[in-house]
Amino acid sequence: MRWLWGIVFFLIIKGVFCLYAQEIVTAERYLASVSERYGGMRDYEARITIRSGNSTMYGTVIHLVPSFMRIDFTSPANQVIVFNGEQLTIYLPEYQAVLNQSVSSNRRASGASLATAQGLTLLRRNYVPVFVTGPSPEPLDSGASERVVKLRLTRRSVSEGFREIVLSVNPDTRLIRRIEGRTIDNRFVQFDFSNVRINQGIPEMRFVYDSPASANVYNNFLFRDTD
Repeated sequence: MRWLWGIVFFLIIKGVFCLYAQEIVTAERYLASVSERYGGMRDYEARITIRSGNSTMYGTVIHLVPSFMRIDFTSPANQVIVFNGEQLTIYLPEYQAVLNQSVSSNRRASGASLATAQGLTLLRRNYVPVFVTGPSPEPLDSGASERVVKLRLTRRSVSEGFREIVLSVNPDTRLIRRIEGRTIDNRFVQFDFSNVRINQGIPEMRFVYDSPASANVYNNFLFRDTD
């Protein structure tokens, strides 16, 4: 009978090991699953909150693949940021100014654009992910009832715009709830996404911005794109 008990013991151990192996989720694989989720979207619309220093901004963000993005702010009122894949446009009503900047492909992943399939692809390529505490959901904030899976991403090279990024992901939908980043000059920026609606049939025309006739226009305000 010893041989029978030996077989039973082996099968039990093997079954437990296989079950444990199936439950192992690496940070790399989890980030890949988030990227795959966004890769299956055509568009999305969400409420967005942006915090930087003592400033907090509120608005609505829309995204259309591959790289269209627009944010219409309610605070600051009437401020607009539009990116059509080639040009970034910012309207600052306080100064009656329109800022235009041509953007090359190697400068297209920053801020809210990280919450896109294209942005996540660049994150996977340029950052190393680890779980903040593990693959199990944890409170979004201390004492909060909302739970997320948190990934900490550290840059592979000093050329990246963020030293470190923390992604908070809804474990049920695999949608990004929050992006926290620390820039190379040590500034903290936080993007919160809520009320996300996907595949709404958003047309490209939503990303065409007609600036006020009275606004002053400034081209290539950040840098001259020679790439």
